[in-house]
Amino acid sequence: MDRISDWASAFSSFMWGLPLLFLLVGGGFYFLIVSRFLPFRYFGHAISVLRGKYDDPDDPGQISHFEALATALAATVGMGNIAGVAVAITIGGPGAVFWMWVSGLIGMCTKFFTCTLAILYRGQDSEGTVQGGPMYFIMEGLGQKWKPLAVFFSAAGLIGALPAFNVNQLTQAIRDIVLIPAGVEVGMWSDLTSGIILMIITAIVILGGLTRISRTTARLVPLMVALYFLAVIAILVVHLTELPGYMKLIFTDAFAASNYKGDPMLGGVLGALIVTGIKRGAFSNEAGIGTAPMAHGAAKTKEPVREGLVAMLGPFIDTLIVCTLTALAILTTGVWKSTESNGVTLTANAFSEALPGVGPYILMLCIAIFSISSLFSYSYYGSKCAGFLFGAKNRHLYNYFYLGSILAGAVLSLDTVINIIDGTFALMAIPTMIASLILAPKVMHAAKKYFAQIT
Repeated sequence: MDRISDWASAFSSFMWGLPLLFLLVGGGFYFLIVSRFLPFRYFGHAISVLRGKYDDPDDPGQISHFEALATALAATVGMGNIAGVAVAITIGGPGAVFWMWVSGLIGMCTKFFTCTLAILYRGQDSEGTVQGGPMYFIMEGLGQKWKPLAVFFSAAGLIGALPAFNVNQLTQAIRDIVLIPAGVEVGMWSDLTSGIILMIITAIVILGGLTRISRTTARLVPLMVALYFLAVIAILVVHLTELPGYMKLIFTDAFAASNYKGDPMLGGVLGALIVTGIKRGAFSNEAGIGTAPMAHGAAKTKEPVREGLVAMLGPFIDTLIVCTLTALAILTTGVWKSTESNGVTLTANAFSEALPGVGPYILMLCIAIFSISSLFSYSYYGSKCAGFLFGAKNRHLYNYFYLGSILAGAVLSLDTVINIIDGTFALMAIPTMIASLILAPKVMHAAKKYFAQIT
């Protein structure tokens, strides 16, 4: 078992290491250059599409632009925005935040390409329902000979979409922030109770299908971002005098790397700092992994570029807004220098320092909403992969397997399983990025045609 655990840890570390980083960031940079920053010039147009200005109920698809974005954001806005940012600052210091921003900007262009393809090359499942996602744009855009790549993506997605990490971290947060301070005895039964409650909440939503998932996330996502935004604004008001200095330090330290504490890489500490920040940003917004195209591929639209523009807003909200809020809370309160804590505990310390008494509970509520909404979206991703592999009529069976894994994730120490899930999640990026890079000229052709019509 120790050998299996070591293998799983090495597998996860390798998959989220430099090879994946080069594929995601290098591919995203290629998209950025080949498009000549074209998506960014139409940021305002993307907002108009998101607000429903171009919605047509007769268009093919199942959900609105806004519901598609909310479903995708529900999956990406989670522990990576709270724990992941804390890890980046602990290792890299304030400068890591700047490179997370770079990752977010590159990720916006990647999302534009992958999610445009999700509409441009939609396919049909075995029941004739219009579907989108990497497995479908691989088949429809590249042809039958590329089916092994689509199968590879879907097989990895079955495991990568399992919720063990989110559930495990949420159960731990409930235990550490709520139960222990309240004097409640924690152990197997408290974790089991948390798991059962999470499983029931998730079952009510996911067994209702995509429509119920999208409508629920469309309500939860704005709520959770607004709540987190207000909480961090309150923290920044308390530490307003420190804010200008840290905003400046984020930029200067990004190139000085004077606060980096890890091992040198790519020629020195600056290279290591860049890798640290970009890796945390990529892990947070999941651009290029292939999850978001599955949600955006279900949007009601006949214009692929329109959905690509809406999807582009995902990394902007996830990395450039939510991650920045976490970073500023940690930096301005000074807990990144005054404590040895890491991960979610460091973020909790920042909330506790600035908002004594209520801070940790506000963070707990945000973590709960982030994690639970993620459970809804990932169940859809996993069931969609199951439908592609085993037929649409059997996709609902995955939901029961998914619900069982929630209970297991709450009561067991799943380090090995979590590493395997993380590693297979990263495997999804390989077919997604390969197909997207090959089909990039098709996206540019569609984009030039679309933008010529609206100007």
